[in-house]
Amino acid sequence: MRIQLSDHFTYKKLIKFTFPCISMMIFTSIYSVVDGFFISNFAGKTPFAAANFAWPFVMMLSALGFMFGTGGSAIVAKTLGEGKKEKANEYFSLFVYTSIGLGIVVMVLGLVFLRPVMAFLGAEGAMLDDAVLYGRILLYALPFFMIQMEFQSFFVTAERPGLGFWSTVIAGVINMVCDWLFVAVFSWGLIGAAWATACSQMVGGLIPLIYFSSKNHSLLRFSKASWDGRILGKACTNGSSEFLNNISMSIVSMLYNVQLMRYAGEDGVAAYGVLMYVCLVFLAIYIGYGIGMAPIVGFHYGAGNTDELKSLLRKSLILILAASLAMLGMGEVLARPLSLIFVGYDQTLLDITARGFTIYSFSFLFSGLGIFGSAFFTALSDGVTSAIISVLRTLVFQMAAVLILPLIWGLDGIWYSIIVAEALATMVTFIFLKVKQKRFGY
Repeated sequence: MRIQLSDHFTYKKLIKFTFPCISMMIFTSIYSVVDGFFISNFAGKTPFAAANFAWPFVMMLSALGFMFGTGGSAIVAKTLGEGKKEKANEYFSLFVYTSIGLGIVVMVLGLVFLRPVMAFLGAEGAMLDDAVLYGRILLYALPFFMIQMEFQSFFVTAERPGLGFWSTVIAGVINMVCDWLFVAVFSWGLIGAAWATACSQMVGGLIPLIYFSSKNHSLLRFSKASWDGRILGKACTNGSSEFLNNISMSIVSMLYNVQLMRYAGEDGVAAYGVLMYVCLVFLAIYIGYGIGMAPIVGFHYGAGNTDELKSLLRKSLILILAASLAMLGMGEVLARPLSLIFVGYDQTLLDITARGFTIYSFSFLFSGLGIFGSAFFTALSDGVTSAIISVLRTLVFQMAAVLILPLIWGLDGIWYSIIVAEALATMVTFIFLKVKQKRFGY
């Protein structure tokens, strides 16, 4: 039997409904890991470091997709909960059409500013040329990538999380196969890896466009949409936390790279790249749960079901705590084996990476609640609170920590920074959950 947003959610039903989103995010992360594996092992350390320099810039530009996806889906879910299906489809269509247009504009701007930004961050010589080459190819696929990220939320709102998962699987398999073909077989190096990623993003964006343009049995499909600046502004405000989260993560990643160049050189940047690839798989569990849970919260908030909101919050906190403990254990056990897969060809780099991973893993104890808290308030259409949690977690706390702690502990201080930032964000999230409890009735 199909699970509907209006259902009462037991632990089993909540896990079953969010599992496709969690799997989707894990799979997305895994094919990014495969990308990094091929670049590192077949193209070399310098191209690998260059790709890690360019990737945060591309992700920063693509953040608009997350904004319209999370902010827009919360509005659409709330509208569905109010029983206004036709209006929900109009809003859905408007959000997608607008993001396509913005994607093209952002792509052009990215192509213009890519080289100056890479040079400003400290890339030079072969590393600068490689970073520009890799980033330029990814930017060609940026509008499709934005659409792909946007529909990660809308597939769930349409009560079709499974289709979102299979769409991601198809795109991921294409990326993996193309990585192997372009990099390992044809020896195209960094160019091959970039085109493999770009091709998968194009496919990942086209599949949902085709599905929602056709007759389907989901809650959503494309329809005529008139310009509504108010509702677009509300979606942007509501999704600002996810937008700022991705912007902040990109800025912080750039700052980490600058600090690592200072304390450990190219090896430090490469080690951080491994951590980002692998740790994203761990964090994908929290992110996927947040994406899957948000439309349920939005629907029951729109329908005024406060008892269900209380149940969802309590169950979510318990599930996140269990996942946090499990992920810390996995991180500690797998730190060296995973590092060995990526950089086993360089003993010095391997030691730096494994050491960083061992320290970094303790952040998994805290990161889940901050990610969940931001998604929870977005689903309640409280974009301001969500944005505050997100910006503090991903920008303010991390920037302060990564600038201060290395002065005390050197290279290890950079790895400790994420733990301190996530712990502070957890405290802020608990405070907001308590303060806002009476207002939203959870």
